[in-house]
Amino acid sequence: MASRLLLVADTHVPKRARTLPEAVRRAATEVDLIVHAGDWVTASVLDELAALGPVLGVWGNNDGPDLRARLPEIARTEIEGVRVAVVHDTGAATGREKRMDAAFPDTDLLVFGHSHIPWDTTTPAGLRLLNPGSPTDRRRQPRCTMMTLSLAQGAIRDVVVHEVVRD
Repeated sequence: MASRLLLVADTHVPKRARTLPEAVRRAATEVDLIVHAGDWVTASVLDELAALGPVLGVWGNNDGPDLRARLPEIARTEIEGVRVAVVHDTGAATGREKRMDAAFPDTDLLVFGHSHIPWDTTTPAGLRLLNPGSPTDRRRQPRCTMMTLSLAQGAIRDVVVHEVVRD
C-alpha cells in the first residue's frame, strides 16, 4: 500500500493570487493527503483544500490569528512507516541540514516552506527535506511549483516538482 501526497506552501491567497490555481485543486483530488507548509494568508484556502481531501498543515509568518487558532506551528504524523513533520520556516539555506537534524531527530521527512524555492535534500542523518516552492508566487524562481510524492513501506518515493501555470 502506498499513500500519495501533494505538497504546497506559500499560497498567499488573495495577496499573490485571487484563488488557488486549478492545477492545485485538481492535484488535491488525486492524492491521499494534502500537506500545506504555511502562509495560507486566508482561512478560505484551508477550507477549500479541506473540502477536496484530508489536510495536514501549519501556520506561517503571514498567517493571522484565525489560522493560528486552527493550525499548529509544527505538525507531525506517521504515514506508511514514514515519520513526517511540517513546519513553515527552517531559517537560512546555509547550515539547514545540520540545524534540521538537531531540531527533528525522530523524523524521516520534513516538509517546509517560506522561501518559495523548491528544495530537495537529504541531511547527514538521513532526514529528507522538501520544500514545494509556491504555486502562486515564484519570486526569483523560473516558475510556480508544487510537489507530489509517495510514501510506502517506510520509504519516500517518486518525488516530483510540478510546474503550476497560474489561471
